[in-house]
Amino acid sequence: MKKIVTLMVLMLLQPISGFAITVSDYLIDANIGDYSRSYPGSCLEGSGILTGADHFTDDHTDYACDVRYYKKVARLGVEVQVTRHANSDSDKWLGHEAEMTFQKGRTLGESYAAPNPLKDVNGNKIYFMWGHYKWISNNVVVSIDFTDLTGTKPEPLEVVQAYLQKFPSIISTTLVLDNAHKIQWIKDEMDRRLWLCDKWFMQLQLKKAEENQVYQETFKSLNIFLDYREKYYGIKAANEKNILAGYLSSNNGTSIKAKLKEYEDWLNIHKADAISL
Repeated sequence: MKKIVTLMVLMLLQPISGFAITVSDYLIDANIGDYSRSYPGSCLEGSGILTGADHFTDDHTDYACDVRYYKKVARLGVEVQVTRHANSDSDKWLGHEAEMTFQKGRTLGESYAAPNPLKDVNGNKIYFMWGHYKWISNNVVVSIDFTDLTGTKPEPLEVVQAYLQKFPSIISTTLVLDNAHKIQWIKDEMDRRLWLCDKWFMQLQLKKAEENQVYQETFKSLNIFLDYREKYYGIKAANEKNILAGYLSSNNGTSIKAKLKEYEDWLNIHKADAISL
């Protein structure tokens, strides 16, 4: 029995596969004030909340760590996810991608799901809309969610403050989500979409991804790029999308890559052009 207990302790102290940390390096493995930890946290491979932003992970390994807390008196459950990113070149987009999750549907960067999704907590600037908090801390993204369908429950600020102490936000305290910021975000998203395509083609060149996956992912990002270009630069997208669809259906990667180069050259010339929301 003693050997079994010892083995279990050693397993808990082992680094998560791929990087030398333990779960407790990323999660608060204890009660937080009146919030009781519901179950021990865990870490699995994946980019977590940023998956929906098409965060690129295929040339490195990210980890998503999850834990839940519960405040009995308020009957309020809180879910925390801390994603650890691998100090790859994908990390330069973390702040950009974190902001994306607060945007309103398919408005292409021009509006947010909340009137002003920024909040100051103890001098830390974080993204916030009711029920959801998010911020970045170097190569770590912290996401905290709670459910309140009535809008009457207290915010779980004890939990937020505890994680801010562990992972201080690096979002600039001077950040203002004004039109100038939105315009810069839009141009950066167009740049990121083309960057993603290059990343996928590099995976193909290294024989670390299948042709079909690379062409599908590239087609997706190029179509999003064309949507932005049409909306903000006035260049119709329908014909270009049809051409790309033809290349995709014929598995013509050479022509898809040529289109990517064409769009990159165009953006290099026009990224500094004035656009309006």
